[in-house]
This record gives sequence, structure tokens and C-alpha cells, in this order.
Amino acid sequence: MYKVRVEKVVEEAVDIRSFRLVRCDGAALEPYEPGAHVDVLGPTGVTRQYSLCSPPDDASGYLIAVKREAASRGGSAALHDRVREGAELAISAPRNLFSLAADASEYLLFAAGIGITPLLSMAYRLNRLNRPYQLHYFVRSREHAAFVRLLESGAFGARATFHVGLDRDAVGHALAGCMAQAAPGAVAYTCGPAAFMQRVVEAGERRLGPDAVHLEHFQADPAAASLPAGAFEAELARSGTVIVVPQGTSLVDALLQAGCEIDTECREGICGTCVIPVIAGEPDHRDHCLSRKEKADHKKICACVSRSRTARIVLDL
Repeated sequence: MYKVRVEKVVEEAVDIRSFRLVRCDGAALEPYEPGAHVDVLGPTGVTRQYSLCSPPDDASGYLIAVKREAASRGGSAALHDRVREGAELAISAPRNLFSLAADASEYLLFAAGIGITPLLSMAYRLNRLNRPYQLHYFVRSREHAAFVRLLESGAFGARATFHVGLDRDAVGHALAGCMAQAAPGAVAYTCGPAAFMQRVVEAGERRLGPDAVHLEHFQADPAAASLPAGAFEAELARSGTVIVVPQGTSLVDALLQAGCEIDTECREGICGTCVIPVIAGEPDHRDHCLSRKEKADHKKICACVSRSRTARIVLDL
């Protein structure tokens, strides 16, 4: 984590505020790949992950946009209520679990609400590379749409389409129409509420295939927390040590209690900080940070939320 100063705060939409961050020491920030996020340590000591939505090649500052959540537990509400221009925050280096494919024939970007943030960084990069893409932004009203002026101007203007105030059936028809126009070899990226992303996935897989749709979650799946959580063993391959992970204890907590040095941040299976390589055994994936292919390969486990389907799992630790 390193210190940044809030250089500018802008009201982007109803309950959405952007924060431009620059380093306190005046040094350049590191470039990042589109779709990356940073951990932000807020004024209440709560760490949350926020996608970077500035041009990825701009080392002078990072831009994040934060939606004030009605059920905030001290993350988004604190940034809205207590952070002003000139305030200092601590952030991590960028991490990317939602990167752009390099060789697609076309890119379809589907955002809803605050989900515009990682897709905006992708659009910046695609503009710079002059790659074909379409950005579809679904919002309940224009007042709830962030970055409207930006998306309606310049290079974005010809590529961005707003879908405003659509009911459930109309959203489905719009998604089907967008997918029907996709070129062969196109890929789709989506971010927003879980129900919206699921509809994008369903429409995209029918048209583009199961490996061509990519998504990023901002929140954990409440259903995952209610799944049975029986005990299992975790073997550390480098030492042969076997650690019992009891029912009700997460794998990351069991490892920390045994003296292992494991980085962890969100503890909700979103940020990917605590992902560990797996040598043997079958993980019970309950995270939102590993891709579908990574989960099918069973070569990684997100230790904060996932468990083991087998009695023992062998970790590359």
C-alpha cells in the first residue's frame, strides 16, 4: 500500500462519485492493463476494491468511481461522506483479473450501473489501438448513468449506446439484438449487478460460445456462504505439513493460524489476493475471481471462501 492524495472529486451520477488519485510523493503511478482494480483503504479502516477507469497509459493519476451503497458497511459511505479533495488515502498496486483478449475480431462491452468502470478503461485502450468495439450501457435513467458527457463525445460517441429505463423483457431483447450483430470471433465483457451479468452470459453463450463471455463481480454471492462447509485437510507440499480446516473456519484463516504467510484483502472471493496454486485435490470453488477455465482446471483455489471437495487438498506452499 502507498499514499495517494485525492486531487479531484466529481459527482458523476446519482450516488456515484469519482475520485482522481495522485501519489503524495509526486512520483508517477504505474501503468496498468484495462480491467484492473486497486485496493483502497478508506478513512474508517475498511479496504474495498475499485476498478480503475482512467486511461490505462496515464501515469499521472488513477480514477476510480464509487457508488454509495444503501447497505454500506463503512466502505462506499465513508468515501462519499468523509473524503474531500486534498484528503490522503492508501491504495495497493493495480491487479487484474479481468483482462482484455488480445486477438478478438470485435469487443462487446456490456455495463449496468457502476459496472461501467472497468469497461471504460477497456474502451480507452480499444480507442487507442483502433480496435472494433461496441459499448452498451444499461441504466434506469440518464441521471443514474456515470460519465455521460465523456461517453457521448469524441471517440466514444460513435461506439457507446445507452439503454435507458428498460424493463426485464426489454433488456433481454436488447441483449439478444446486440449479440445477433456480433462478428465471428467476437468476445463479450460485462460488469454490473449479478442478475444483469447472468443475462449477458446467457445471451452471449448462445451466440458467441461459452469461452467468449467474461465478467467481473463487485460483490460476493450470498448463496455461497450458505453452502455446506465440512472439514477437510490442507497439505503444504513443500514441507509435508498437514493442516486441518474445521467446519466454519476458512482455508485462509487455518493457514494463517498455522503460521503461513498468506496475503488476503476482501475475504469475499472477489479480489484474488489469496489465490494459491493447487497440486492435488479438487477445490470447491465459491469465488468470483477465477475464470471458468481456471475453475475447471482445479489448479488454483481462492483461500478466503473456497474449500475442498476432496478429503485432502495439496497446496503449492
